[in-house]
Amino acid sequence: MLSRQFVREHPDEVRKGLAIRGINDIDVEEILAFDEQWRELKSRGDDLRHERNEISSRIGELKQAGNEAKAQEAIERSQELKAEIEGIEDRADDLDERLTELLLQVPNVPQAEVPPGEDELDNEEVRRVGFEEPRDGPDEVVPHYDLGERLEILDFERGVTVSGGGFYFLKGDGARLEHALIQFMRDVHREQGYRELFPPIPVNSTSMTGTGQLPKFADDAYRVGGHNDEPYDEDDLWLCPTAEVPVTNMYADDTLLADELPLKHQAYTPNFRREAGEHGTETRGIVRVHQFNKVELVNFVEPANSDDRLEELVGEAEAVLDRLGLPYRVTLLCGGDLTFASARTYDIEVWSPADDMEYGPDRGGRWLEVSSASNFETFQARRIGLRYRPERHESAEYLHTLNASGVAVGRVMVAILEYYQNPDGTVTVPEALRPYMGGQERIEGHEPVGEAAVGAGRKE
Repeated sequence: MLSRQFVREHPDEVRKGLAIRGINDIDVEEILAFDEQWRELKSRGDDLRHERNEISSRIGELKQAGNEAKAQEAIERSQELKAEIEGIEDRADDLDERLTELLLQVPNVPQAEVPPGEDELDNEEVRRVGFEEPRDGPDEVVPHYDLGERLEILDFERGVTVSGGGFYFLKGDGARLEHALIQFMRDVHREQGYRELFPPIPVNSTSMTGTGQLPKFADDAYRVGGHNDEPYDEDDLWLCPTAEVPVTNMYADDTLLADELPLKHQAYTPNFRREAGEHGTETRGIVRVHQFNKVELVNFVEPANSDDRLEELVGEAEAVLDRLGLPYRVTLLCGGDLTFASARTYDIEVWSPADDMEYGPDRGGRWLEVSSASNFETFQARRIGLRYRPERHESAEYLHTLNASGVAVGRVMVAILEYYQNPDGTVTVPEALRPYMGGQERIEGHEPVGEAAVGAGRKE
């Protein structure tokens, strides 16, 4: 989060950042007022402690001099000061708690490069890749959700039966393709120097707060053993919404050394989100669901190197799509679309040719966000107490954290099913994935299972 000192010394910069994001419900003046009261109480408390220390040192002198009356007066004054100090400390603690609550609601300050804008339509396109010689597909591309059911590799009805809306089964070659993508991505990022982790899936409230998911996005998370409308505490557990949470927090309250940086970790995890703010969108298919797989890239770097590392991080995520031969674009997020904790974010969006969208490529289709590469600067490090020492003998400083999805597996599968679709209804397996699928070149489908399948194409 932003430090109270930063808000105190740069209030105009904070206000400007909020304006760029289009946020008008955060009162910077209230934060400054609480901060001033807190500092006044701390100063008053320091003065009273100094006075009490002086009185305490005189009590012994007065007793030794035989001046019991004066000694008693000093004792009584010391007791009065003690009570007053305790009262001041209690008020200061209350103000400190309130200040922390307010600061946790304040998003990161956007970097100067972040363009103004309200939403994704105002993001700036940086580049497009892979459209020079696009693959020839069918005249009319079947959406992945219809194609997946025809091929018997996606089953939405049975997912609803087991878990409810927003969940689905992958079957046969669908499941194989998902596993192949995960293993392929892990191998790509291992080649890029990432150390692999497999973190815990439940994460506590302290960790969720540390990376910025709480308190802002509590309604979007799956809480274990409680309801989201009830107060939460540090003992609560939540299903992992992104591996960014456990991987970043594994170094909470730690101090790294400069010669250990940059530290690059990758982690595959299943992820769980309610998508509470997205009702009515993407109700069909696997683009917006409650459970999805992702390989996350998390970086810990020295502040001077973080902007260069962000550009490299984008390239490391792009490499997955490059090797799969999927067309995509990179966009720089505007202030209104910037994530809560980020100072600057690039989105990587893969092109999926079904479902014509007004902001898709010229030949139709739509953009699917598969990665957000973000520089959080010290925002997360402050929340989790993560520092580094530039030199072993120097004072510790907050480092910068960055992350990117490398990439969202389900949405890449959507792009593969639509982009590599053939006129006969089969799907060509990208060459990069064939070694992970035993050399299989095509997904041709499976026979349906169950009595309901009789009459729907399966022979009795």
